Amino acid sequence: MRIKVNAVTDSPEFPVAVDVVVIGGGIIGTSTAYELAKQGVSVALFEKGVIAGEQSGRNWGWVRQQNRDLYELPLAIRSLQRWDELGEEIGTDLGFRRSGILYGTLSEADLTRWEAWGRQAKQIGFASHLLSAREAQARIGDDTAWKGGVWSPTDGRAEPSQAAPGIAAGAQKLGAFIHQRCAVRTLDISAGRVSGVWTERGLVKTSWVICCGGAWSSRFCKQYGIALPSANILGTAFKTTAAPEVVKGCLSLPNLCIRRRQDGSYTVAVPGRGQLDLAPQNIRYATKFYPMYRSKIAKKLKIRLNGSFFNGPEAAGSWTNQGLSPFEKIRVLDPKPDVELLHEAIKTLVERFPSLKGVAIDHAWGGWIDTTPDLVPVIDEMESLPGLFIASGFSGHGFGIGPGAGLLCAQLVTGSPLYTDAAPYRLARFDKGNAIREPQMM
Repeated sequence: MRIKVNAVTDSPEFPVAVDVVVIGGGIIGTSTAYELAKQGVSVALFEKGVIAGEQSGRNWGWVRQQNRDLYELPLAIRSLQRWDELGEEIGTDLGFRRSGILYGTLSEADLTRWEAWGRQAKQIGFASHLLSAREAQARIGDDTAWKGGVWSPTDGRAEPSQAAPGIAAGAQKLGAFIHQRCAVRTLDISAGRVSGVWTERGLVKTSWVICCGGAWSSRFCKQYGIALPSANILGTAFKTTAAPEVVKGCLSLPNLCIRRRQDGSYTVAVPGRGQLDLAPQNIRYATKFYPMYRSKIAKKLKIRLNGSFFNGPEAAGSWTNQGLSPFEKIRVLDPKPDVELLHEAIKTLVERFPSLKGVAIDHAWGGWIDTTPDLVPVIDEMESLPGLFIASGFSGHGFGIGPGAGLLCAQLVTGSPLYTDAAPYRLARFDKGNAIREPQMM
């Protein structure tokens, strides 16, 4: 892999039956398994590759409430609370620090939008600080004539290499079964509802399955006639060599996003830029993505036709519980980074902060981001197949809101009181005839 994540040891025993099966060992799956195990629920998590091997180990490491879609903001607020609590509960450092997040802009339109968003966010329970040009200049510290910015001191950062593995280990301590390199091939269905899963190691009986498969979720669901609109966007990021401190937390500028890491390096990316590989799945859902494609978001995407059309999470084809599944053919999605973006980002980094002259790319990576048409996740039980829940489509926001999403999943499955209304995350919002919202905030 092009990334390094902390290793997790598999459970010594393989379960025959559990109350809940979680598919996928990213931040959503591990957080869900942890919250269920904490409630005393018997749970098994199956990961086709390794814990945090895909996007949960490849993201920027931002943990933010600022500039969330207002539908996502309750998840983000609760997640920050859980991030605060989890390290102590589990007894391990997840790399979480409330070091603040800073945005700078050259656009008056951004300031108007941030001001309007801030008024609405305050009603939900989050407050940030709009910055004047002088205040933004002082905080960012370069020579650019900034129009202004926004500062959220209670937001933070965490280490993708540590977080999901640490939460998985915490779930295991509470009794959860964790098994890697063990794909769930198919569901076992009896009398019209979920009764188990067929893994590559055999059948595990269960009454509830939560699909947290990220880029693979839509293809898995299609086997059961469930249309989960999703397009996988390839993002690129890199880790620098150790460098002087120009920001303590996270900084977002028009063509550059950086996060200070614990080892004195930075994670760097170009915001909003990515690649979309044409494939049967995203072609199938193209009309649902029309509001996004006509927005400024899509203008930053490269559209390519390559081998992903025939092989990968968005390809066509079916399989059975007896044969090799697509999830075993590709244990870990490990795409190459976009070299053009790497050159652009390192050049911009040094131009913005001359004190970083001489910094180099330590290593770079790509990651597939499962994206919904409105950039808001799906967290919902499937009416057509009782017992199957989906928690997917986090659109690049999953790392930060993962703990809150995991808690909501656990509450939905166990029938506990919900800390927020789950209606905005229902899959039915994409049904034929429903108007699809244009993406709001990134």
